[in-house]
Amino acid sequence: MSRRVVRQSKFRHVFGQPVKADQMYEDIRVSKVTWDSSFCAVNPKFVAIIVESGGGGAFMVLPLAKTGRVDKNHPLVTGHTAPVLDIDWCPHNDNVIASASEDTTVMVWQIPDYVPTRNMTEPIVTLEGHSKRVGILTWHPTARNVLLSAGGDNLLILWNVGTGEMLLTLADLHSDLIYSVCWNHNGSLLVTACKDKHVRVVDPRQRQVVAARFAPHEGMRPMRAVFTREGHIFTTGFTRMSQRELGLWDPKNFEEPIALQEMDTSNGVLLPFYDPDSNIVYLCGKGDSSIRYFEITGEAPYVHYLSTYSSKEPQRGMGFMPKRGLDVSKCEIARFFKLHERKCEPIVMTVPRKSDLFQDDLYPDTPGPEPALEAEEWLAGKDAEPVLVSLRDGYVPLKNRELKVTRKNILDRPPPGPRRSHSSGDAAFSRPSLEEVLEEIRALRQTVQAQEKRISELEHKLSQFSNGTA
Repeated sequence: MSRRVVRQSKFRHVFGQPVKADQMYEDIRVSKVTWDSSFCAVNPKFVAIIVESGGGGAFMVLPLAKTGRVDKNHPLVTGHTAPVLDIDWCPHNDNVIASASEDTTVMVWQIPDYVPTRNMTEPIVTLEGHSKRVGILTWHPTARNVLLSAGGDNLLILWNVGTGEMLLTLADLHSDLIYSVCWNHNGSLLVTACKDKHVRVVDPRQRQVVAARFAPHEGMRPMRAVFTREGHIFTTGFTRMSQRELGLWDPKNFEEPIALQEMDTSNGVLLPFYDPDSNIVYLCGKGDSSIRYFEITGEAPYVHYLSTYSSKEPQRGMGFMPKRGLDVSKCEIARFFKLHERKCEPIVMTVPRKSDLFQDDLYPDTPGPEPALEAEEWLAGKDAEPVLVSLRDGYVPLKNRELKVTRKNILDRPPPGPRRSHSSGDAAFSRPSLEEVLEEIRALRQTVQAQEKRISELEHKLSQFSNGTA
């Protein structure tokens, strides 16, 4: 007699649950822009959501604990002159977020730990280099201050946010609109999905495509691609008959898929959220009301369906919490922030366990907030694994660390020689040297920054008084 053997996996019984009503974020006017980004970015401190706004583009940042009804006058981040299309938190500084817009710019913002009293309009730095709208942002996983942007001009640009400079411009690699970009685990390679039906593996520092696959999914609708922990590529797309499909590929042998599965006939683009610690990929379709999740293993069929979280209302977008923002005491292995038309609803994914002890097998050491490299080291060819932290005692977010932008100034020169005096009779006058003018500008700038800091502190105290906490 033979009997079917059930595959052993600690994630077979993962289940999703929405939080209670008072832990949601209500009265948020989520953006109606027709762009296939997630519209939401979260980290252990904040949830950021792209929202509707008049006369430009804006997003809202809420402290995670500030649940319930959001005040209609809650300050927004409003520096862009056209709709915001994508936002992404810096993995190495929980107070820094980047935003990309139809106005062709990328802006980087320092979000204070307190709630400001008025809209934020001044970014730390504005990055200008794209000629068309910028729709994709992603930070480097291990190098400090390295940000990648992709625009409607088919360019990939890598920036050093700490100096406000372009590090690299990757032109001529893509012949059409780029749908998605993802780093591998140490940031040495990128995988891109493009409207020209190619998935490409790119070495950014060599400025070249090292592997490519034409039409991993034969349909014309948008694809997505992400790197897995083993260096494989997980893709989502559509068949020729417009069925949604997922695939797993080895870039060293791109012709044949490791796995290829048809899903359903819905037309929403599937956004993959991949967790390298558990090797689970969560698929959230725009306009769907469900989250499906799969475990990727080394055994056939390689992509194993686990379960589906279903609800009644469709999602407008989705945020995915980094591992260090989860509650390890409740065996929480993922948390999503589902956007509705007027609210944001956290959904918690849990592995059922009876023990209250820390579950080592569910929580291997995970990437922490410290970068492994400086931008210059990475650009020079160095690679490093992420700096890991243990979640055994939970993760406490760091205090606000200010991002300082130091622009390289072409006017900076070595001090000139002795000043020459021009005499007229007994009266001598001298023109200040360029170095002295620059020194005076620096001193004035420091004075202005000190006053801004003072104003910021006073605003903070004022907000505490108005909230009745002081």
